[in-house]
Amino acid sequence: MQQAEDYRQEARSLAVILEPLCEEGFDAVTQFKGWRINDVLGHLLMFDVGALETLKGGAQFQAFFAPIQAALKAGRTLLDAQQPWLDGLAGRALFERWRETSETLADAYSVADPKQRVQWAGPEMSALSSITARQMETWAHGQEIFDLLGQTRLEQDRIRNIAHLGVATYGWSFANRGLSAPEPAPQVRLTAPSGAVWEWNTAQSGNAVLGDAVDFARVVTQVRALADTALELRGDTARRWMQIAQCFAGPPQTPPLKGERHPQNLKERTSHETGQ
Repeated sequence: MQQAEDYRQEARSLAVILEPLCEEGFDAVTQFKGWRINDVLGHLLMFDVGALETLKGGAQFQAFFAPIQAALKAGRTLLDAQQPWLDGLAGRALFERWRETSETLADAYSVADPKQRVQWAGPEMSALSSITARQMETWAHGQEIFDLLGQTRLEQDRIRNIAHLGVATYGWSFANRGLSAPEPAPQVRLTAPSGAVWEWNTAQSGNAVLGDAVDFARVVTQVRALADTALELRGDTARRWMQIAQCFAGPPQTPPLKGERHPQNLKERTSHETGQ
């Protein structure tokens, strides 16, 4: 699957900016719920392992997920739930384990049947959807690390996978909040990093989301406030959707406020917090 290679390149892009960090650098705090880089990498590693286990079958995935599910049902946060699984793994050791696992995951999905049904925390999905979700989560959580380190990611057209996921979860974004999705869904026309134009849904002059593909991906993954993008929204349906868009599983999340998520200039404190 091409999506497996897209995931691989997404993980490698993140690894490049993490490679220079010293041990203490992995404790730097991001703008995402106060998570540290260690927390982000632990989260990505845990569910990358879950994506490997689910390729082996439902029983293997359930054995992996049962302790996490039990912790969540007991009222613990996802961050709390991952700590016993990580068993103290942190810093460069965690980084190396995540990087090795990401390569193993890409290899496994590159030869998987895209239509294979696999279990997950929510409804089962295809293997193609599973690896696309891993790319989406790596890209989205990677954003808070790029922001923290004051670096700009060089976006590639593989972001189309994330944009497509954002379009495909139009109905989910409403249903997840107990709302009925207005019909028809808005036209979506986006400009790719390469300059190509991507389109979804029927063309509608008064019901559309237009603009940059990266901006759209940032909104549907909730790594930027809608107001901090240049997306053009035509019609009430498009605006309602973009205000609550959520292309990831789990309970409804509140998107960031204007200016809440942004690249930071860490030049003055780089040596202290990141060891660079």
